[in-house]
Amino acid sequence: MHDTVIAFVCTLIAGLSTGIGSLIALITNQTNKKFLSVSLGFSAGVMVYVSMIEIFAEARESLSIALGMVKGNWITVLAFFGGMLFIAIIDKVIPSEENPHEVKLLEEEDSARPQTAKLMRMGVLTALAIAVHNFPEGLATFVSALQEPGIAIPIVAAIAIHNIPEGIAVSVPIYQATGSRRKAFCYSFLSGLAEPFGALIGWLLLMPLMSDTVFGVIFAGVAGIMVFISFDELLPAAHEYGEHHLAIYGLISGMAVMAVSLLLFI
Repeated sequence: MHDTVIAFVCTLIAGLSTGIGSLIALITNQTNKKFLSVSLGFSAGVMVYVSMIEIFAEARESLSIALGMVKGNWITVLAFFGGMLFIAIIDKVIPSEENPHEVKLLEEEDSARPQTAKLMRMGVLTALAIAVHNFPEGLATFVSALQEPGIAIPIVAAIAIHNIPEGIAVSVPIYQATGSRRKAFCYSFLSGLAEPFGALIGWLLLMPLMSDTVFGVIFAGVAGIMVFISFDELLPAAHEYGEHHLAIYGLISGMAVMAVSLLLFI
């Protein structure tokens, strides 16, 4: 029960970090592109390393115990790519103009100043898009933290950094449409609640059925989701916000920090 509470708290912190992005958007008119580039690259490094080195291996071990070596390895690989397919479908059905992972700069949003109604629609649809994206991310964070509390903090930090630009994407158009910082912050903050909601649904539906097989499939799928997010969203955004080398330096730093943190819990 204690581990479950910790996992929920971790997921809540990760999801509500969209509020940090909202605060940044409301107190500044310029994007610190270099810092954001390194941060997004760092997040990608954490998520890729922990997915490929830790989560995938845990899934393969569980499925091999439950189903045998050959079948367990095949199911692990299928579930891994199944997780990628799942998040790719979600990403595909959301139009690019409302997609929270399309790169947006504060100064560009400010200079464009479209009509109020269009801005409000943009902000609300972006908030909904973030909620859809964050649902599987919440499940991924929750399952990871529940099974391996030692890797929870780096994963939460990575997801939190990843959610900051999403908070900016929601709050800027809503603030410009309404002139209300409170409304802009609330929309951004509430969109992040999809992550703990995803964790709650996952816990209610999956925990009664939990076995080595179910756990292995979920964990492999989670690894796939996190790798896809890293390569499809975080690294391209890091490259767009800053220099190519900054994104790679952030990526390698994230991997190194994740590797050290895992070694500390051996």
